[in-house]
Amino acid sequence: MNFECIIYEKSDNIAVIKLNRPRVMNAMNKQLWLDFQAALEDVKNDPGIGALIITGEGRAFSTGADLKESKNRSLEDYRDYLVELQEASRKIIRFEKPTIAAINGYALGSGYELALACDIRIAAEDAQIGSPEARVTSSVTGGAMRLIQNLIGPGKAKELLFTAENINGKEAEKIGLVNRAVPADRLMDEARDMARKIAENSAFSIKMIKKGLHMAQGEVSLEALMDYEVEACLACVSTKERQASLKTFEERKK
Repeated sequence: MNFECIIYEKSDNIAVIKLNRPRVMNAMNKQLWLDFQAALEDVKNDPGIGALIITGEGRAFSTGADLKESKNRSLEDYRDYLVELQEASRKIIRFEKPTIAAINGYALGSGYELALACDIRIAAEDAQIGSPEARVTSSVTGGAMRLIQNLIGPGKAKELLFTAENINGKEAEKIGLVNRAVPADRLMDEARDMARKIAENSAFSIKMIKKGLHMAQGEVSLEALMDYEVEACLACVSTKERQASLKTFEERKK
C-alpha cells in the first residue's frame, strides 16, 4: 500500500504507522488523517497483526495541526477537517487491537492527542509533549478532555492545558502521562519489545479485556461492567485457543 503522508510497515505480527511529513515536523493535514485511517483499516482486517505502533518520521512525533493549511480554511472546511480528525481518534480509542505510541521529539496539539488515544505511550526522555491550543486560540480535540484527566487527574490536566507549557518525556513518565521514558536511541526497540510481548498473547482475550476497560471508564455502571466481565470471560474460555493456551502454560511450569 502506497501513501502520501505516512509510512506503513508490517513484520513479525506488528504493524507500524509512521507519520511522514518530516519537512513540517509531521504537522497534520486532512490527507494525513485519510492515509492514517486507511492503514488502520488494514491493521484491523489483518489477523496476523497483534499490535500497532504509531510514531513519527524525523525529529517529531507530530507538532499537531498544520497551521499554514488552517489559516486559509473556511469554517466549513475547518469543520470537515475536524470531523476527519475526530473520526480517526475514535477509531484509535476504540480500536480492538493494542496500540502503542512511540513518542519521538515533539508531540504537540493533535499530535499529542493522537498519543493520548493510544493504549500505551513510550516516550523518548528528551521528547517535548504539550498542548499549545490556549496559546493559539484553539481548543483540544481527539477526546483529550477526558483522556488526559483519566491519566493524570483533573488538577494536573488543567495546569498543562491552561499554561500550554511543554514537558519532557521524563516528566511525563513521572506524572503518569506516559508509561515509560527511555533514551531516544532505544525508543523503537522498547516499543517493538512491548508490542512483541503483547502480540504473543491471545488476541481475542485482549480484545475482550480492552472493551471492558473502556466500559469501566464510565460508559456503563459498575453492575453492567461486572455482568460484561462474566460474559467476556466465558467467551474467552469457550474458544479453541483456550485449551492450547492452558497446555502451553502447563508445559512452562514443568
